[in-house]
Amino acid sequence: MPEPAELERRTVDLLRRLIQFNTVNPPGNEEIAQRYLCGELEAAGFECELLASVAGRPNLVARLRGRSDGARLCYLGHVDTVLADAGDWSVDPWSAELRDGFVWGRGAIDMKGQVAAEIAAATVLAAEGWRPESGELLVIVTADEEAGAVHGAKWLCEHHPDKVRCDLVVNEGGGDSFGTNGNRLYGVEVAEKGVFRFALRTTGRAGHASIPKIADNALAKLAPIVEAMTERRAEFDRSPEPDALIEALGFDSGDLGRALEEIESRDPRVALLLEPTLGVTFAPTMIRASEKINVIPARAELRVDCRVPPGLGEEHARRRLAEVVGEDGYEVEFLEEVVGNRSPSEGPLMQHIREFVEQEEPGAQVVPLMLPGFTDSRWFREAFPSCTAYGFMPRREVDMFQAAALMHAVDERASVADLVFGARFFAELAPKVLG
Repeated sequence: MPEPAELERRTVDLLRRLIQFNTVNPPGNEEIAQRYLCGELEAAGFECELLASVAGRPNLVARLRGRSDGARLCYLGHVDTVLADAGDWSVDPWSAELRDGFVWGRGAIDMKGQVAAEIAAATVLAAEGWRPESGELLVIVTADEEAGAVHGAKWLCEHHPDKVRCDLVVNEGGGDSFGTNGNRLYGVEVAEKGVFRFALRTTGRAGHASIPKIADNALAKLAPIVEAMTERRAEFDRSPEPDALIEALGFDSGDLGRALEEIESRDPRVALLLEPTLGVTFAPTMIRASEKINVIPARAELRVDCRVPPGLGEEHARRRLAEVVGEDGYEVEFLEEVVGNRSPSEGPLMQHIREFVEQEEPGAQVVPLMLPGFTDSRWFREAFPSCTAYGFMPRREVDMFQAAALMHAVDERASVADLVFGARFFAELAPKVLG
């Protein structure tokens, strides 16, 4: 096992350097960061390739081969970030300032911190002479995750499947701990909701805005629909991951509505994150109507971000939409459809995670979670059906609620203690899985 001091030094140094590369997507410009990581991994003994679908935005695939054939374990991450408005921050978002036990900067949590922990662990192991007894350790760092992975993991899995094929994946999306109702839990992301975004359109009759009643305002017809989506909830859909979380919290999952109410009365923070995993959600986000301020529109369009539990599709989303807004007065066109996905919630990788958590925090529970959003794990689950992909980067100093508030937000920062905690997990996992 590598020395904690060396893991800390490498992880913090890597994260600070990564933050200093401005990889806001769009445009991404990930190449300089990827070449830096490539150099670090090659120096430790990894074979590296940079694979790109467009110039300047390569994906990094690094490989540490074992002494014989066997399983492929992949540490997965992405190096692009969302935008940061420097005027809103208390530090320069790309300064990577080290202060009060935290590394500050855009991407510190999402997800350059985990990338740094993964690569620090992998390079320390390799530099000390460790090689897998069987199989391979892959480190895959993608571009373009924040904009849908068209040039990143999606492209890699579709165009270079043999180079990224793996049996086990550890990615972002889980590992945050939280305490509630007398329990301490670490979540492992094993499932992700699907994305079924749609346009909802209404029609009316145009007219001059100076005489409102002379027309039939299509925009006004959207108002009760937006209100209904905001205030009403579709019927719940049962899934194994939310059921497991409810039971781990000490509540009966037999009646989801009642369980949610009880959890909300105990800890509204948990209920806020649990509720969207219990069924289809509708979030109206964009609206378009008249092109001129003095013309009452004959047509109006509402764009809705709809998320659907794994395994369910468009017809199910339509049924739930009708429950919330009724069936008449509009038409719907689905613009983006990705069925949700999951990995088995039991198996050797989950057992390794449980053993690590029990070793570090005896009595804490590990529970499978469904992510309301999605990560690059979905592309690996889709491309390689036998692959088990989990989201797990253990954190305990910054809990799940604090991490959620910092992600994509002002003054994003990662705890040094948590970075080392994560790096230790990655440093222990590879020898356990690969020998």
